[in-house]
Amino acid sequence: MTARRMRWWTPYAFLAPYLALFTVFMIVPIGFGFWTSLHEWDINLPAKPFVGLGNYAELFDPGSVDGGRFWTAMRATGIFTVASVPILVVLPLLVALLMNGRFAGRNVYRAVYFAPYVLGVAVVGLLWRFLLDGNIGLVNHYLGLDVQWTTDLPPAWIALVGVTVWWTLGLNSVIFLAGLQDIPRELHEAAMVDGAGAWRRFLAVTLPGLRPVLVFVVNATILASANMFGQSYLITAGAPADQTKTAIYLIAETGLRQFDMGTASAMSFILAAFLMAASVLVFGAFRDRRRP
Repeated sequence: MTARRMRWWTPYAFLAPYLALFTVFMIVPIGFGFWTSLHEWDINLPAKPFVGLGNYAELFDPGSVDGGRFWTAMRATGIFTVASVPILVVLPLLVALLMNGRFAGRNVYRAVYFAPYVLGVAVVGLLWRFLLDGNIGLVNHYLGLDVQWTTDLPPAWIALVGVTVWWTLGLNSVIFLAGLQDIPRELHEAAMVDGAGAWRRFLAVTLPGLRPVLVFVVNATILASANMFGQSYLITAGAPADQTKTAIYLIAETGLRQFDMGTASAMSFILAAFLMAASVLVFGAFRDRRRP
C-alpha cells in the first residue's frame, strides 16, 4: 500500500469508530422513532397500522384529548424554561465573576457551589419533596409558613425553579469560570490604562470574551430546562391538575405507561422541532454582527 493511499484512508480509519457508534445510538433511534410516529404503535398489540401523519394531526387538533394534554404540557414546559433560564444564566455568571477573584479559600467555595450537581435527580427530587412537604416539610417549619409548595400554584413553580437552580447552579458557574480564565489579562490591563471602570471593562472585555461560552450555556440551559422531567415527577407529580406536568413527563407517561408509542414519538418530534428553532434563535441572537 502506497504512502498516499495510507494517508487517504487515515482520517476515515480514525472516524470509523465514532461514526459507527453515532449511527447505532443516534441515527438509527431517530429514524426508528420517526417511523414509529407514523404508526398506531401500541406495545401490547401485534398489529401496528400505518397512519401517516395522523398522530401529528391529532396533536394539532384542539378538540382531541391527546392534543389538549400535549399543549398543556408544552405550556408547562415553556413556563418552566422562561422562568429558569434567565436565572441559570445570570446567577452563575455573577458567581463565576466572584469566584474568579483572588481570596482565601476560593477553591473551597468553588467545590461547595458545584457539590449539589454531583447528586442524581432522584436524590435531589426525593430530598426536596420531603423538605417542601406542606405538612411536615422543614422549609415551612423554619420559615414559619403554611405554603403547599408541591400542590398549589404558583408555589409549585417557585419550588421547581428554585430546586433546579440550587441543583445546577454550580455546573454553569464552573463553565463560566473556565471562560473567564481564558480571557487574556492583558485586555483588562489595557482597558484599565484607558480609564475604563469595572462596569465598562465587563461590557467591553468580559462579555465579548465570553461570547462562545455564553452561547453554549444559554443553549444548553434551554435544552436542559425544556427536557425537565425528574423534578416535576418526584416533587409535584404534575400537580395541581397536571399544570406542572412537562412535555417530557407526558411523553414518558404516554409511551411507557399507556403504551402508545406512536403518539409519544410524534410528541417527541414536535418538541424537538421547537428546541431546534430555539437553538437557531440563540445562535442568531449571539452572532457577531461585526463580521460580514
